[in-house]
Amino acid sequence: MDQERPLRERLIDAGAELVASEGTGALGLREIARRAGVSHGAPRRYFPTHHSLLSAIARRGFADLGGRVAALEAAAAQSPPRERVRAIGRAYVGYALENPGMFALMFRHDLLDSAGQAAPSDEPRLRESTLPLFALFVSLVGRCGAAEPSVTAAALWANLHGVAQLWRWGSLPLALGEDPAVGVERLVDAAVDAHLGGVPA
Repeated sequence: MDQERPLRERLIDAGAELVASEGTGALGLREIARRAGVSHGAPRRYFPTHHSLLSAIARRGFADLGGRVAALEAAAAQSPPRERVRAIGRAYVGYALENPGMFALMFRHDLLDSAGQAAPSDEPRLRESTLPLFALFVSLVGRCGAAEPSVTAAALWANLHGVAQLWRWGSLPLALGEDPAVGVERLVDAAVDAHLGGVPA
């Protein structure tokens, strides 16, 4: 842990490393503080509750996922919208499978349902961290010709989230008979085509 980084960032770093190595169940306040090299009371200076610290760690996940998508978009700005939707879908599911602990934290209901919770003035609430990616998704789905872009994008997002969860749990490979020809990318492509159907790319 870099002791020169501000304590607030060190706490988030420690939490992100902990959730990556041990999962969400390991994110106790004392353990995060210990890994950051401070007393268990020190995080209160920046995070009034354990809940607010977990939300900050989860926002790191959304920032990381957003960075992946931004890099894809920068490289594929001239590609057809359907191909961009497909690429984002693969990145989303790929992130979920590579970072299962963080992904679970990002979508924890008690963290997302944060209407009554204080957040630092310079940061969005956790639920709001999901909006930029969804807005991009809606825009691209609309450019594919979908009649109700928001509804179609929401249904596709739910489908991709389900693919990620069921694949990680082993349910999809089991149901598919572990056919090596049916991998995650093929399932993502099938989901995109199912939701965008015959609308032009």
